Amino acid sequence: MHICIIAPEQFPVPGDGSVEICILAIAGKLGRRHKVTILSRKAPGLSDSGEAEQVRIIRLPAGSASRYEASVLEFLEDESFDLIQIDNRPLLMAAVKRRHPHTPVLLFLHSMTFVPAHVRIAGCLARADGIAANSRSLQLRLCRRFPGVEKKLRVIPLGADLSRFTPASAAERERLRRHYNLPPVFTVLFVGRVIPRKGVPVLLRAMHRLKRRLPAHLIIAGKGKPAYVRQLRALARRLGVRVSFLGNVAHGHIHELYQAADCFVCPSQRHEAFGLVNVEAMATGLPVIASSNGGIREIIDSGRNGYLVGRYREAAPFARLMLKVARNPQLAARIGMQGRSDALYSFEWQHTAGQMEELYRSLLGK
Repeated sequence: MHICIIAPEQFPVPGDGSVEICILAIAGKLGRRHKVTILSRKAPGLSDSGEAEQVRIIRLPAGSASRYEASVLEFLEDESFDLIQIDNRPLLMAAVKRRHPHTPVLLFLHSMTFVPAHVRIAGCLARADGIAANSRSLQLRLCRRFPGVEKKLRVIPLGADLSRFTPASAAERERLRRHYNLPPVFTVLFVGRVIPRKGVPVLLRAMHRLKRRLPAHLIIAGKGKPAYVRQLRALARRLGVRVSFLGNVAHGHIHELYQAADCFVCPSQRHEAFGLVNVEAMATGLPVIASSNGGIREIIDSGRNGYLVGRYREAAPFARLMLKVARNPQLAARIGMQGRSDALYSFEWQHTAGQMEELYRSLLGK
């Protein structure tokens, strides 16, 4: 098959956002058996065309959603594809389908962000030949918001690079801890966008509770608006929490932080469609403590391969579970290794690509 995957206009591919990570990972697996082209936005430091993971990448003028749409439509006029996939942009998908009515067009949704309950969006979804969602939680929300969409909706979970996100040896772990200047205490890791919905203030208050019982250090890896990060730094100082704000860490190096930490915490305060960071932490053998919401519940079996927090707006439940993990290294190791085993079984990019390929073939009638 000759497949075109169209990335959103917001960030370039390769990129550090979860959608861009997913696009390149899936395309790389598909590229072993099919001809795959990714359309992405132009960005400083990246060539207008290139190849990665056996996949051709074309970068087009953007600047705005409308400018990017025009660039995409112009490019598609000169090339022929068996199937076109658009990630997370229903308006762009509908525009492509209008221009190419005889080519199967698939929409792959990663969240509810770009599918508000609006008649225009309902009309866009009706145009899609197929829709993929990354979790059953996202599927159910889409079906409630847009009755009738279930006929064309398929759940395809995401994955992780299990050759890179892997438990480190004791020597490598110590080297990484020295590299990141981490103190010899229990170390908690947060990875994600540093925005209010991700729950960093809850985690800081949980760390404040934890430090009453044992020495602990927090790593926050992710980008946030400077004003909000300043607020978080001030909160950490008031609470006396030891924390490293690392800012944006390239995804190519993020596995090192998982390998250096003792525990991973995902305190999301709003619906998470999937929660890719939890799979990455599990694959690395880290015990995961996460909010019990959305697709996270489809990844973590609480008490077996991680822990789910029901009262995730409160700091105390997170603090209790972190203390439990910190005080029982054997439990932490067992939980972490079960997470690694489950990731190997269920969350590898090849599984995701295989399911995508099945969906493509069904849309093509093969």
